[in-house]
Amino acid sequence: MAESVRQWGALMRKEFLLEWRQRYALNGMLLYIVGAVYVCYLSFNARPDLLTPIVWNTLFWIILLFTAINAIAKSFVQERAGRQLYYYTLASPQQIILAKIGYNTALMLVLALLGFTVYAFVLGNPVHDIGMYLLTLVLGAVGFAASLTLVSGIASKAENPATLMAVLSFPIILPLLIMLLKLSKNALDGLDRSVSWDEIGVILAIDVIVLTLSWLLFPFLWRS
Repeated sequence: MAESVRQWGALMRKEFLLEWRQRYALNGMLLYIVGAVYVCYLSFNARPDLLTPIVWNTLFWIILLFTAINAIAKSFVQERAGRQLYYYTLASPQQIILAKIGYNTALMLVLALLGFTVYAFVLGNPVHDIGMYLLTLVLGAVGFAASLTLVSGIASKAENPATLMAVLSFPIILPLLIMLLKLSKNALDGLDRSVSWDEIGVILAIDVIVLTLSWLLFPFLWRS
């Protein structure tokens, strides 16, 4: 157990060091978020009455979804075959996929919180229950990171990983996105938190299922 934790910690540290050395990827994601928010601001500046709370919420999750796809798509695609073989000799496949998911979760949390701050500052904040909305962001970050990391690992084995990732991620992300929209809508309207337990349970179930599938299936994918 201690050895597994040590391997996971070393792999997480490696992911953060690689991202710090190649900060253009993180800077690109931040620029994408700010640019998308600014475009929304310009679009609704002339007709602010069209920016209803539902439109506000939907636009934010669309921005966050494409940010997640662009940020996580490179998880395995950028890894060369020689480096993957080297990792295979040092750590177990389970630790590798959990380290990738852990790093992508941390990255998505930063991007989601920063994106929400910028989005609310520029376009206003109609959310009545901030705590529930932030919980939705956390659940969404975990779900996006786990789902897209696994899909990235599968797509990296194909000749056209970008296309394959778009096709494979759609049936996984769609039910998660629907639940996130419902849960964030409840927080937006300030409904009693007991109303949102069903959505929270479904999102947690999706996250657990994806994490379990990653743990069970990734070793077979890694050996291929």
